[in-house]
Amino acid sequence: MAAAASRGLSAAAGEAAQLRDVVAPKLSVATIKPRVVAAEYAVRGEIVRRAQLLEDELQAGKRKFPFEKVVWCNIGNPQILGQKPITYFRQVLCLCEYPQLLDHPQIGALFPADVIERARVFLSDIPGGVGAYSDSAGALVLRKQIAAAIERRDGYPASPDEIYLTDGASPAVHYMMEMLMRSGQDAFLVPIPQYPLYSATLTLYGGRLVPYELDEAAGWGLNVDNLQAQLAAAQQQGLCVRGLVVINPGNPTGQCLGADNQAEIVRFCEQHGLVLIADEVYQANIYAADRTFTSFKQTVRQLESSAMLVSLHSTSKGFVGECGRRGGYMEVVNFPPDVHEQILKLASINLCPNVSGQICCTLMMTPPEEGEPSYDLYVQERDAVLGSLARRAATLVAGLNQLEGVSCNAAEGALYAFPRITLPAKAVAAAEALGKPGDWLYCSELLEATGIVVVPGSGFGQAAGSLHFRTTFLPPEEDIEGVVRKLGVFHKAFLERYGGL
Repeated sequence: MAAAASRGLSAAAGEAAQLRDVVAPKLSVATIKPRVVAAEYAVRGEIVRRAQLLEDELQAGKRKFPFEKVVWCNIGNPQILGQKPITYFRQVLCLCEYPQLLDHPQIGALFPADVIERARVFLSDIPGGVGAYSDSAGALVLRKQIAAAIERRDGYPASPDEIYLTDGASPAVHYMMEMLMRSGQDAFLVPIPQYPLYSATLTLYGGRLVPYELDEAAGWGLNVDNLQAQLAAAQQQGLCVRGLVVINPGNPTGQCLGADNQAEIVRFCEQHGLVLIADEVYQANIYAADRTFTSFKQTVRQLESSAMLVSLHSTSKGFVGECGRRGGYMEVVNFPPDVHEQILKLASINLCPNVSGQICCTLMMTPPEEGEPSYDLYVQERDAVLGSLARRAATLVAGLNQLEGVSCNAAEGALYAFPRITLPAKAVAAAEALGKPGDWLYCSELLEATGIVVVPGSGFGQAAGSLHFRTTFLPPEEDIEGVVRKLGVFHKAFLERYGGL
């Protein structure tokens, strides 16, 4: 009888344990997916959240600050810092959003003829207009136009069936990581420093990041021998490396790859069966006179390579700066047809990318042509933005290089500088006492003293023993010298406060 009672108690305990397994736990950080908790995205991390609180207090007049405004240098978000949108893009979008204007008796006086015609074509060929779902890969008329634009850019055919329009470039990265990361043993080669989208998505989907360091002393160069060594080391650890991420022009480093280097990278990926994700969202942002942009698609075709390629572009960067539109695309080359079906399935789960963003992306790739009414203004606005960005980049980098213990490579492209900073030992110790790296302390105190928001280099990854921060050069041209001056005053005071170098 005692044995029966014991068995009964054991059964009851087992049933209780099973019940605990199936009853929803109290919601907390401890009971959500650990990968979500582990994922980090530095460009909108702790310092940025602090900056948002300071801006709220500043606007509410709750207390006095040693600065008049928060200057958002943490992220490539041009229009929040005053960059004007391109007129042609906004005019076409206006008519697509409110097509009744096309029937206005004064429409010809309100909009240029090429804008009117462009909007009519979009509205006639996109069923339901911007308010209806499109094809999951994007409206066919738009994918055809983008494919034609890629063909003009590269000199090689492009297929609309290999183009997937996305809400900015980021969903394309999510699709690839979700599809390729089968287990915790799958991995991607990712540059260090990197854009933290890649480390975050790998964490979310259970993959592993295999770092390859860019050579800061060589202008953030990419050495293929280093790729070979990192691949071999990862394989010895039992990892299955599925692909390679290359950001060109670089983020956060601003370097532009040469054609020979790109060919080496393509051959490396072909040799090892790796998917090459070419993040090319800054392809219009090249400032160095001796640098030009060559797409990896062009390189793959020139080499007649079978390398699997996913190339990314976005309306958020370049001279367009339409971040909030969330327009972008990926071109997927040399993938098997049945894998394309799976990519389309992933896109279908989200129904479709937003149609206004699709149109904006298409306009970015197919701007007005010479001889059309909108062409001259478009060129004027484009060149004004790019020329100003080049001047701002030069001003910022020159100012950074004048600071004690700071060195910064030229920003050949993109929207960022990534200076290396040497900090006093006392500053590093003070940061360690807070459980933080030294660059976090520097960026945090910079915010509190000046209102300037930059991102610690530790959020992007950096060589052991080095410290950096990333800053945009997006503040208006009339403000950039003031930003440099405030940074210089802060830097001198910071060094003095912690005992100097």
